[in-house]
Amino acid sequence: METNATWLEAVQAAMAWIDRDEPEWLAFPGLTAGGGPAYRSEAELAALRSESRWYAQYHPFAISALENRVNYIVGSGHNYKVNPKPGTEIDAASLDAIQRELVDFLERSQWPLRQREIQWRLDRDGEAFLRMFVVDGQLEVRFIEPDQVASPMGRPDIAFGVETDPEDAETVLAYWVARRPGQAQSLERIDASEIQHRKANVDRTMPRGVPLLTSVRANLRRAWKLLRNMSTVAGIQAAVAIVRRHEAAAAGSLQQYVGRLATAQTRDDRGQTRDYQHLPPGAIVDLPPGVTYEFPASGIDASKFVQAVQAELRAIAARLCLPEFMLSADASNANYASTMVAEGPAVKMFERLQSEMIWADAEILTRALETAELAGRLPIGASRQVTIDAEAPAVQSRNRLAEAQADQILLAMGVVSPQSVAARHGYEWRAERDLIAQAEEQA
Repeated sequence: METNATWLEAVQAAMAWIDRDEPEWLAFPGLTAGGGPAYRSEAELAALRSESRWYAQYHPFAISALENRVNYIVGSGHNYKVNPKPGTEIDAASLDAIQRELVDFLERSQWPLRQREIQWRLDRDGEAFLRMFVVDGQLEVRFIEPDQVASPMGRPDIAFGVETDPEDAETVLAYWVARRPGQAQSLERIDASEIQHRKANVDRTMPRGVPLLTSVRANLRRAWKLLRNMSTVAGIQAAVAIVRRHEAAAAGSLQQYVGRLATAQTRDDRGQTRDYQHLPPGAIVDLPPGVTYEFPASGIDASKFVQAVQAELRAIAARLCLPEFMLSADASNANYASTMVAEGPAVKMFERLQSEMIWADAEILTRALETAELAGRLPIGASRQVTIDAEAPAVQSRNRLAEAQADQILLAMGVVSPQSVAARHGYEWRAERDLIAQAEEQA
């Protein structure tokens, strides 16, 4: 019993922050007009990250928000291909060799899976660190945990493990990384060219990112407590089937009355006898004078609590710029066709985040091509002759007939090329032309 009590006290202490609703006001000296950071020390940043990770692991609505962001930003993965830069002449064989090198890196790195984890880490931790290695002439990418990046002792000029130019906070020179989380005494200085640091929800001059759920953590806590309390109260009310009220009955006579009506008896762990009375469906109960029956379950009105939970979820959805049904799984107030149109705020947000991911991915993919040049698999300068284009999964609700008609008009006007139209609809122009030629030969 002592072990169980100690364990329960430890769990309650660890979960104490769930019952905090009031914001924690922090004083930031020397604030500018743009405001101050969400953290002042590595301990405060770690606390924000720890709380966000708890939500990402256990809070159903937080998990729904993070999963939907991954589904719409990454989806099944982005399609990357190389095209000649405008004004650059490159033969088809060289272009095919560059494309094969790109595809080899994407497959070797399992890039679609890595993309999903990058987005999940960005939202959960507010940042993602990717370290690049060259192994046997090939680029390899691995994650660095945020807990591993810390400031070395005796270096007050390095904030949060990020060493920057003294004259420019945006120019990162190096990162100080521990071999394992929690080993701040054995930090290694790694040049910034070997690490890509993707951070979110902060200004560019801030050294570290902030978790996405930081600004709505109070709402998530209240939604959690509402669900917990609502379920607890409803469970207690539903567990008590009947309350039998005896007016002016002595304790001894009451016990005898219960014993006469009992159809079964059991003993609990403490040796106490429990009496049960079985009432078949449609039973008619005749009561002696002074006895009344009450049914607590009939007074349960869970709709009032549900409305309160929905109000909290609506506030969270507003901050995350998500349609409410993506967070609450309640599609009664909206539907996909009306919320995921091209002009909708969620679509604009998802497309913006997709473009940011494509830009950051292209930086690593270019590094993979440069590594192939140094290894001799590609001619020197090949990566500077091409651009890496990406096709992300469509976000908005699509009308394929209307799109095809619009594309036909644009093609007739000479505004777009057939290659661009094919790429927008998810087709590879060269492969489709080869298939069409084969079909014509067979015909």
